[in-house]
Amino acid sequence: MGRARRSLLIPSLICAISLLLTFHNASSFYLPGVAPEDFQKGDLLSVKVNKLTSTKTQLPYSFYSVPFCHPENIIDSRENLGEVLRGDRIENSPFTFKMREPEMCHVVCRLVLDDKTAKEFKEKIEDEYRVNMILDNLPLVVPVRRLEQDAPPAYQQGVYIGVKGQYAGSKDEKHFIHNHLTFTVKYHKDLQTDSARIVGFEVMPFSVKHEYDGKWADNTRLTTCDPHAKRTVSNSNSPQEVEANQEIIFTYDVEFQESDVKWASRWDAYLLMADDQIHWFSIVNSLMIVLFLSGMVAMIMLRTLYRDISKYNELETQEEAQEETGWKLVHSDVFRPPSNSDLLCVYVGTGVQFFGMMLVTMMFAVLGFLSPSNRGGLMTAMLLLWVFMGLFAGYSASRLYKMFKGTEWKRIALRTAFLFPATVFVIFFVLNALIWGQKSSGAVPFGTMFALVFLWFGISVPLVFVGSYVGFRKPTIEDPVKTNKIPRQIPEQAWYMNPIFSVLIGGILPFGAVFIELFFILTSIWLNQFYYLFGFLFIVFVILIVTCAEITIVLCYFQLCSEDYLWWWRSYLTSGSSALYLFLYATFYFFTKLDITKPVSGILYFGYMLIASYAFFVLTGTIGFYACFWFTRLIYSSVKID
Repeated sequence: MGRARRSLLIPSLICAISLLLTFHNASSFYLPGVAPEDFQKGDLLSVKVNKLTSTKTQLPYSFYSVPFCHPENIIDSRENLGEVLRGDRIENSPFTFKMREPEMCHVVCRLVLDDKTAKEFKEKIEDEYRVNMILDNLPLVVPVRRLEQDAPPAYQQGVYIGVKGQYAGSKDEKHFIHNHLTFTVKYHKDLQTDSARIVGFEVMPFSVKHEYDGKWADNTRLTTCDPHAKRTVSNSNSPQEVEANQEIIFTYDVEFQESDVKWASRWDAYLLMADDQIHWFSIVNSLMIVLFLSGMVAMIMLRTLYRDISKYNELETQEEAQEETGWKLVHSDVFRPPSNSDLLCVYVGTGVQFFGMMLVTMMFAVLGFLSPSNRGGLMTAMLLLWVFMGLFAGYSASRLYKMFKGTEWKRIALRTAFLFPATVFVIFFVLNALIWGQKSSGAVPFGTMFALVFLWFGISVPLVFVGSYVGFRKPTIEDPVKTNKIPRQIPEQAWYMNPIFSVLIGGILPFGAVFIELFFILTSIWLNQFYYLFGFLFIVFVILIVTCAEITIVLCYFQLCSEDYLWWWRSYLTSGSSALYLFLYATFYFFTKLDITKPVSGILYFGYMLIASYAFFVLTGTIGFYACFWFTRLIYSSVKID
């Protein structure tokens, strides 16, 4: 495990670069890890086991952390950077099939529980842990019937280790283990070559107290299920209880079903949303509302600005010029550098870095490069893109810094390279320490932590400095109007122009553009469901950009009209305040949708959501800032200033 994880960085970089190179040269290609594999009848199929997961604790554990049956030698599969960060631990298993050769009541192993092992099983059953397995890169799923008749089944990822229940006539709650699994492997057959490709991997779990005659031996035949007598397990009427000194025999059946589903479409059933109609309606409804509001905002701005600019350009006499009111009055102060301008430059640069990462990630996802079949691909891609986008962070931060008459570009580059990543790293390190304390596989190993630090210090920081150097050498961005040496006094503002009030109002509309999609993303992350609607997400991302820009421009215009020229920070905070609503929604989601009871799990949830909200603040704030920056330069360069 250690050696594989310490050399994660180089394979990830080589994989990304080679993928881009082969994209142009190959007429047909498959992404790494998702190329089809043909199986002949009788070929060995090796099932791999992944982490144990629970939506109640959010703490993954490796499969063999619980005393399940295991092969003679446990072999770790090589995981990419994203898989390790997700807590994936993929290992071989004692479940082996032969292609298109059904098996009945195959005995895996026999265990006699002691107090310790019984307690471990009970704890995992209590916390509703699921076993995750993989066959030919397909995850194991349990088909769940939907309420609508003739509707395709929904799929639950992984199979529960066991269930809690009561014997008939008893009030005592017992723990029962799923010790018999009935696997169904679906395949699509090639009529010409007689080979087949796996297109489905399903299971039905049962709890059965197996019985046999005489003493146990390797060749003992069970009386509860016997392939010779064609006796199969079809129910859990006589379940296997988990108690100390209890004997548990693990068995499985495997059957093969021919399917019309082709290999290229085998993920479609898994990615089908259980409430797809609600999802479609919500997305379309959100799009229509936001587009309608955006249209109204654009019309108001165009009409108002056209009238104002025409009026100001018609001012000819000195008396009329003295009587002018509105945003033109503050033309000699509007481009005055703000307080804490260095910090603003740093946050704007970090926002550009985030924007670039999100945009490129979305484009790759829409094109199908980051499908769920490429486990960990999304997180790996985002990390690598974040690192390389440091170039643009340094460039944009130093360009703005130079406009504010700054001279120490190295200092601004250093702060840009460290402020946001260091804050996130500290929170991440604390959360990781908590996960280590729980002995969870979700804890990032030392080798991976070193790889992350190397990505930061070895690649991201130098690129930020390169970008800053290039940006600082560019000509200074000239203001369209001159700035007075003495700042103008700001008149008393109306209550609705109070900075805190206007900033909080400004964040509502951007949050409204994404909160429907946010529900599905949170469900995907915290309730262990698939999410692969990147087309919708890209549209919502575009709408978020438009909404952030327009709401910031409108509030910035009203602010300037009331002769308040301190717009720099307020433009950033106006759209950035949507992050506050995101965190509040995450809190609401925690108490209404999740069943997390452990304090550590709650801290993990709010810790990760705090990081997500902080990133959202930086992203939306930067979009709003640049929109307002462009708007103010546009309007003040469009009027004649005496």
